[in-house]
Amino acid sequence: MNEPAALPVVLVHGAWHGAWAWAIMQAELDALGVPSYAIDLPGHGVSDQPFGDLHGDAAYVAAAIDRLGTDVVLVGHSYGGAVIGEAALRTDHVRELVFFSAFVLDEGESLAKHPLFDGVAEEPPTLIGAARSRTDHGTLVLDPQKAIPAVYGDAPPAVAQAFVARLTEQPISTFVQPATGAGWKRAHSTFVRCLRDRAIAINHQDLMAARCDDVITMDSDHSPALTNPQPSAELVAQIARRAR
Repeated sequence: MNEPAALPVVLVHGAWHGAWAWAIMQAELDALGVPSYAIDLPGHGVSDQPFGDLHGDAAYVAAAIDRLGTDVVLVGHSYGGAVIGEAALRTDHVRELVFFSAFVLDEGESLAKHPLFDGVAEEPPTLIGAARSRTDHGTLVLDPQKAIPAVYGDAPPAVAQAFVARLTEQPISTFVQPATGAGWKRAHSTFVRCLRDRAIAINHQDLMAARCDDVITMDSDHSPALTNPQPSAELVAQIARRAR
């Protein structure tokens, strides 16, 4: 029996990354018959656009969705969660939101100022203290070797080195600019908890997951689309077919 048709999936990467971060999972989605589009946010990957802020990134994603001209499942990883939540306020074509260990923001919140985390220590402590500022550029960069255990804990060493070689700078503005609203209040939402994440602690994930309609747990590091692509694709495919 044929699988039911699926809505197209639009994929938004996290900070410092690019559309390449979805490539392995996209191959799995292709095998499942689910169409997907990965976006390079401005200034990332092979984009020739200047870096943007949170609002600019969201507007860029919303415009790409509008060009597709169809309803989509919008997926975000890490910082990409803030982007998809904001983008869902700027287009009427988002049927579902999927947050892969991603930031779920309400109006006025930012990555740097997330009231849910006030007074809540990370359990366990994370290793994401790999970021350092380039004040001359207004950006943050990741120490590649500290990023590997924080972000790609499940990857073989040589593969992880290939991942970090692609990382870019990340504008500080994307961390401090507040959301204008909450896209997860407009569209059905799923949060994917990553149990062995060392970039966003599981107890912080749980605080954000409580805002979503559904919660799914993966035994994964911070980047399941790269390091656990088959179960990640199967999860997204299931949502894309349900959303149809």
